[in-house]
Amino acid sequence: MNVFEQWESNVRSYCRSFPATFHRAKSSIIYSNDGREYIDFLAGAGALNYGHNNEKIKQEVMSYLNSDTIIHGLDLHTSAKEKFLTKLSETILKPKNLDYRVQFCGPTGTNAVEAALKLARKIKQRTGIFSFMGAFHGMTSGSLAVTGNTTIKEGIWGTSNNVTFMPYPYGFMATFDTIDYIDSVLNDVNSGIEKPAAIIFETVQAEGGIIVASVEWLQRLRELCDRHDILLICDDIQVGCGRTGSFFSFERANIVPDLVVLSKSISGYGFPMSLLLIKSGLDLWQPAEHTGTFRGNQLAFVGARAALEYYWQNDNLSKEIKLKETFLRTFLTEEIGSISDRISIRGIGAIWGIDLANFGGASLAKEITSLCFESGLIVERVGRNDTVIKILPPLNIEMATLQKGCSILQQAFTKCLVSPVL
Repeated sequence: MNVFEQWESNVRSYCRSFPATFHRAKSSIIYSNDGREYIDFLAGAGALNYGHNNEKIKQEVMSYLNSDTIIHGLDLHTSAKEKFLTKLSETILKPKNLDYRVQFCGPTGTNAVEAALKLARKIKQRTGIFSFMGAFHGMTSGSLAVTGNTTIKEGIWGTSNNVTFMPYPYGFMATFDTIDYIDSVLNDVNSGIEKPAAIIFETVQAEGGIIVASVEWLQRLRELCDRHDILLICDDIQVGCGRTGSFFSFERANIVPDLVVLSKSISGYGFPMSLLLIKSGLDLWQPAEHTGTFRGNQLAFVGARAALEYYWQNDNLSKEIKLKETFLRTFLTEEIGSISDRISIRGIGAIWGIDLANFGGASLAKEITSLCFESGLIVERVGRNDTVIKILPPLNIEMATLQKGCSILQQAFTKCLVSPVL
């Protein structure tokens, strides 16, 4: 029995799928203690959009550390925070004509989701929230309440209070007009469902199985919220910060949510950090009404400012992501999707999924990802019953490394399908 099995809680998860002890990482490669190299198609579950130990960002962080500057600052004014806010405004918000105030929440995305739900209820003086089937928003009480997966709610009482789940345009639910359905529920005085304070949504359901909402659907959702006086909350924790090609994932639909939740890669270097962007007219908080000890992560401010400076002052990264999107779409469709019409390929930007729900299911998905790991590729499973293989590399992964990782994935499929079971 190793030290992890002896002392670490049974709740541990990723280490069960990738049973190695890692000690070093650079760019898109992780190295284990025994010297093996692994291509990283997990990227910290989306927290490492700029790769491991990004050299440009690291130099900024090290310079800050070597200067004996403030490391922990609660919500005090600090030079690191000032520089980040200035860079965020100049690089992202002003050029995109977004009038958002920035709330620094606790270290992880779930705290910013909690803040968004709390603020929405305060603004509208209503308790209800609409979320979507297949959604994932976090693991604390309020965030779990708006998360669709019932398995992770088992044994937790009261998580669904005042939350109504609406159909997301996926599977059989994509065969009818989901926006019209929500509209009819809101217009029907006998529906039994009261008007909510807000609707929380993901433009791409990542943990839900890489389900990409259409531009039309997103635009109609925004219009529905306007018409019914409901706040629109965009959870951009995993698919924001460039994952879909633009900095915010909702930009492709030319909509502006009322509240936007950011975390994961916003810090640029994998540091814990979460933000809530609030339309300025909706910033109705009283001082200390939503607070926390670690909402002033100075190293995260440094990393975040550096990421914005090096990657978002021009559109070079966005162009690079689009090129990789084209490669991934073509490769996955022609080399893997062509195996059977029961395999579904979905994705956008640098987030893609291979859905095996109708072709081998969870057992095949697990077998393939296990073979990938044995061959030097880290790639996880998501979606209903974990039937979707999720491809989530760093945005700046070298094209040769991306191609090699995809080749390992293809070889794993070939090896598994030698068996006549399917």
